[in-house]
Amino acid sequence: MNAGEKLALDSHLKTLRLPSLKRDYAKTAQDAVKEGTSHECYLLRLVEAEICDREQRAFAKRLKDARLPAMKTLADFDFGVMPDLDPLKVHRLAGCEYVARAENVLLVGGSGTGKTHLASALAVAACQKKLTARFFTVSQLVETLIEARTERALMRMRTALKKLDLLVLDELGFVPLPASGAELLFDVVSDRYEKGSIVLTTNLPFEEWTSVLTSEALTHAMLDRLTHHVHILQMNGRSYRLAQSLASRNP
Repeated sequence: MNAGEKLALDSHLKTLRLPSLKRDYAKTAQDAVKEGTSHECYLLRLVEAEICDREQRAFAKRLKDARLPAMKTLADFDFGVMPDLDPLKVHRLAGCEYVARAENVLLVGGSGTGKTHLASALAVAACQKKLTARFFTVSQLVETLIEARTERALMRMRTALKKLDLLVLDELGFVPLPASGAELLFDVVSDRYEKGSIVLTTNLPFEEWTSVLTSEALTHAMLDRLTHHVHILQMNGRSYRLAQSLASRNP
């Protein structure tokens, strides 16, 4: 291939948005010549590399759009500090069949027990399955909803939230919500009822949710929707963060 042909090929591959082919075709061609590979096999290698690269970029974009507080996976989680938590159940959830069925996951337990870690890991698993996910703390979501309502953009935001395959809501119970905020949160939960999955973490048993949602009627209605199709993970055990801290001090 002469210089003019190479420039033309590079230009065409850029136009077609095939960056992996543009990057790899020369090296792959050299390898194919050495190995005596057919033209078809050479093309197959290039196409497979492009598909793999494209899937990796798409996964990275889904992760970025999810806005997770940290990249967490199930492989990073120490199930040994949570004796009442069934690892098999959690790994099954990572298969994301519950998302296809529009079921919810509630992680209930004390502070530091790894609820946010597992919620984030389930979001990562969803992104790996080519599903869309978005992470909010409950207080962050409520603040964003209130701001959207002030700017007359509330319906647009609710529509965007409804389109997500998975919505992760973290830390229900840490910050009491204003009555108007609790109502907006309820609207989001209602929008997704039997239509989209929610993963929610809380440090409060269900009977104490009224303390942050302010209304018994609203609390009952929200729990009714969240727990109709649900997987509940009881995070009972000593603080996961404390266990990690102790382990790091005593290698």
